[in-house]
Formats: sequence, structure tokens, C-alpha cells
Amino acid sequence: MAKSFNDMAASLKDFIADINSDAHNSRSFKPRQYNNLKISMNPDADTTPHVIISIAISEAKYNINTLEKVSGSLGPDERAVQRWLGRSGVTEGLKELWKFTQENNSRSKNERKEEE
Repeated sequence: MAKSFNDMAASLKDFIADINSDAHNSRSFKPRQYNNLKISMNPDADTTPHVIISIAISEAKYNINTLEKVSGSLGPDERAVQRWLGRSGVTEGLKELWKFTQENNSRSKNERKEEE
């Protein structure tokens, strides 16, 4: 697997920091608010390939194939996240993570059934 969830989260955090360093509001930008940025996937809850992005108390789910927001809101960071999702290599990395997560999920389900 090329990238981990942590690698993807670090990539998004760096991207947001780069965008805000060039913006008119760079003085009010607080990079520490992105220390708890989290990227996850939950194939049990939704079989459609998706990524869940959490920033502080905000959370949004995006379809990996269409890059459309499925639910939630990230407030002012939403535009930056949309731009990041459209970057070269990001979608491919997320698709790899989705495949890995699904395979891992299937294995753990089978192991639980064998234990019963």
C-alpha cells in the first residue's frame, strides 16, 4: 500500500496550510486547529467508496469516485478539501486505501465468525 491514513491526513493538512499562507487571512490562520485532522473510511456503514474527513468538531463524507460531498460540513475548510480531493494522486491513494480497508474488514469479519 502506497499511503496510509496518516499520510493522507498530513497531505491534506499541508495543503490547507499552504493555501492559507497565501491567503489574505494568513495572520488569523491557526495551524494547530488542524492537529486533530482525521481521515477515515467505514465500509460497514456504507458500501459506496467514501472518505470521512474530520477537522475539529466538523465532519464530512465524500464519495471517492465522484468527489462529491455526501453528507456533513467542514465550514470554511470545505473548499480547500474539495481542491485537495481533485489533486493528482489523491483520488488514487484514497481508492487504494478503500480497497485495503475493505479487504481488512472482510478478514476481521471472517476471523470473528471462525471464533464463534
